[in-house]
Amino acid sequence: MSAKRTYDRTWEEIEAMLGRAERKMNEWKGWFEECRQRGDREGMKDAVRNYKALEGVIKTLKWTLGDVSVDTPLE
Repeated sequence: MSAKRTYDRTWEEIEAMLGRAERKMNEWKGWFEECRQRGDREGMKDAVRNYKALEGVIKTLKWTLGDVSVDTPLE
């Protein structure tokens, strides 16, 4: 079963998604700090996991947009 792709995303949509991902990543960073202050280790784990996932999303979107600072999103 192969993926069905439309290839109809605009550069503006991709840029907007990058902005949303960056804001969401910052929210998770803030949540991590709140959990750390409260001593909530489970909350900290959730925040770090989601933060790191969004780092990958952001790197991939930047690569897609041709950001010269990202050679490959795989490293």
